Amino acid sequence: MEFVVWPDHNLLSVTWRSFVSWVLKKGWCVPCLASLEILQELCRGEKLTCSELGIDKRNLEEYEVEYLCGYKKDKGKEYYLVKWKGWPESTNTWEPRRNLRCVGLVKQFQDDQSKFLQKVKAAKRLKLNNCTDYKSTVAEYIVKKSKQRLALKRWEEELNRKKNHRGKILVENEVDFEPPPLDFHYINQYKPSHGINLNSDALVGCECLNCLEEKCCPEEAGAQFAYNVHRQLRIAPGKPIFECNSCCSCGPQCPNRVVQKGTLYDLCIFRTSNGRGWGIKTLQKIKRNSFVMEYVGEVITSEEAERRGKFYDSKGITYLFDLDYVEDEYTVDAARFGNISHFVNHSCDPNLQVYNVFIESLDTRFPRIALFSTRSIKAGEELTFDYQMKGSGDVSITETSEVNSPPKRQPRIECKCGSISCRGYMN
Repeated sequence: MEFVVWPDHNLLSVTWRSFVSWVLKKGWCVPCLASLEILQELCRGEKLTCSELGIDKRNLEEYEVEYLCGYKKDKGKEYYLVKWKGWPESTNTWEPRRNLRCVGLVKQFQDDQSKFLQKVKAAKRLKLNNCTDYKSTVAEYIVKKSKQRLALKRWEEELNRKKNHRGKILVENEVDFEPPPLDFHYINQYKPSHGINLNSDALVGCECLNCLEEKCCPEEAGAQFAYNVHRQLRIAPGKPIFECNSCCSCGPQCPNRVVQKGTLYDLCIFRTSNGRGWGIKTLQKIKRNSFVMEYVGEVITSEEAERRGKFYDSKGITYLFDLDYVEDEYTVDAARFGNISHFVNHSCDPNLQVYNVFIESLDTRFPRIALFSTRSIKAGEELTFDYQMKGSGDVSITETSEVNSPPKRQPRIECKCGSISCRGYMN
């Protein structure tokens, strides 16, 4: 038997307390939409132990600082209001500074306090006194930021559990109180919608000893070998990439296995400060012509894409990529299902370029979409690509019918990329 529980932990009824106690004593698994911290608070509030939540008789009364939410001075002594991890807020206590060993949390509290005061001064200077962000007290601001930070940390851990590539994913928001997206599901490869089959015919692999020097998969497909010995691109935008596949006799160190190895760089999802929502920045230097990430999502028909596109237009967002390498039958929608590329912003002067890639499938209706660097990218620099897919020589790639392009839709979306060559609109 299985229950789905979504508790309102601020309004716990006797019935709910009895139910939780009964379920835990039965030893059942309870899939829950509440966070681990909330469930721990419930257990400790009811003096219940639960091995799945990490609460036993030994640590039922343990106290660990989760975050600091208040500060005061009394008779020359400093005190901080402590929120205890796994305990409800009603158990918060004032603790002397000398008793706290959480140096990082104290510094975080002080930094948040300083940022809040700076915001208040800026609001007064710009006459924004009625802005709701500045009506709250310092304590309310710090508590809100602390809770947001915990939520983002949980989301970061979830993303790193689900991703299958080597590079780490970090999350940060130093701009506003935006929480993790509620309806976004991380996936590592295309998710076909109902009725779409991505399985292709039987593959034929190469038998090369050195794929870089012999007639390999690309040549068999009538294409150029895409990479050099350093696994960097050596083909022009608009040209397809054919990598070695699972049927090939070459090993994992083959120079023609690049996109299939996944993202190698540590990347950060961050909140932009100019109204562009979330963005992606690299935490490592990326060399020119290097593979950075793959664009994945739900594969849908062009008819379904047209229907969804109208809704996305009304929201001022765009996540649709037409798979129009040869035909225009299918589209990738990364709105609800996607990977880290979901958060890459548009720029009229981008540092990433789109390429069609074929690995385990040679079906030209379903190319994989790979993003490669167009130049050397410094650590800390935001990653962007052109939603209009402008190629070299300022020629639209859609004219070549060789590379994916977002579908054309009438409502124009303002561009905020800020580049010198900005066209004013993303579409």
